[in-house]
Amino acid sequence: MCLNLLDFVRYNMELYEYARPELMSGKKILYVHGFASSGASGTVRTMQLLLPQANIIAPDLPIEPEPAMALLQAMCEKEQPDLIVGTSMGGMYAELLYGYDRILVNPAFTLADTILKNNGLGRQEFHSPREDGQKDFLVTKGLLESYRECTSKCFLKSSEHYEQKRVYGLFGLHDTKVDTFDLFAEHYPNAIHFDGEHYLNDSAFLHSILPVIQWIDDMQEGRKKQVVLVEFADTLAYIREGGIPAAIAVNSAVKSFNLLCQDYNVFVLADASPNKPSEWAQILEWVESNIGVAAWNRVIIGNHKDLLMGDYLIDAHPDRFGGEDFLGTVIPFASEHFKTWEDVITYFDRLQGKA
Repeated sequence: MCLNLLDFVRYNMELYEYARPELMSGKKILYVHGFASSGASGTVRTMQLLLPQANIIAPDLPIEPEPAMALLQAMCEKEQPDLIVGTSMGGMYAELLYGYDRILVNPAFTLADTILKNNGLGRQEFHSPREDGQKDFLVTKGLLESYRECTSKCFLKSSEHYEQKRVYGLFGLHDTKVDTFDLFAEHYPNAIHFDGEHYLNDSAFLHSILPVIQWIDDMQEGRKKQVVLVEFADTLAYIREGGIPAAIAVNSAVKSFNLLCQDYNVFVLADASPNKPSEWAQILEWVESNIGVAAWNRVIIGNHKDLLMGDYLIDAHPDRFGGEDFLGTVIPFASEHFKTWEDVITYFDRLQGKA
């Protein structure tokens, strides 16, 4: 028992090393849990550790959708949350809470069919403890029809320009329970795949959900971040040769990319042959697989660096494709002063007054 407690404390301390106290500081985040879950889920604990200065509101929802939506709408009216995060069933409910910035994670827009697919009829146990002490509940055909009625109301206001910008959908590449990416993408432009399963773990939240929270917080605060272009030419060259880049080099580059994203607007820059458009898709696939959500919609494919607008260019070959005429500051990667990614991060930390 003592060992388990020690492991628990050590684990939380390791996660807290990635905490972002400045992110969503003083703001309210409403978390809407998934089917058979509660406000005491592991995702809530992760949010509280990573966003220690945010006020996380996580109610237990009634099983029936009508009282659940009534509770959420009343809570939104009272609390006026700055952000709503919903997972699975909660993602479906969150879509219906119009007028707020929202992140829908693996939203179950066809909830009744999903329950049937996963043998969810009959008595079910809750996955996490609830305030009322309830341990289980009964799923009937009548309840499924109530869910069908609720989900039929989704997307009714999705065409409004204001809503288009405020909703992000994140979909786990390895989710075997729910697959509504195409349905969401029909209605909203911010449809994003992430490296994860249906249920969020700490790694998925840290690397896939947190970057989106960063974008929303930046938008809400009106932050104008300087632009950093990162040329991945050497790494992406392996794609053309059919090889695999050294794992250490890739991991260091990706980690540095994510660190820079905290203070800068960072883009991937890649050159590609105009006669081989198939390379473009390969580049996008590589970025999605290796960098992930932080680089979503932030890939520039072009062979004219002198025409690009940006404040900084990190480039191992600044003399190619007009890099010598780039209007911002050029960081010559692998040069005497920037031999490693650690050198690059140290440079930017000093610019931010962190070193």
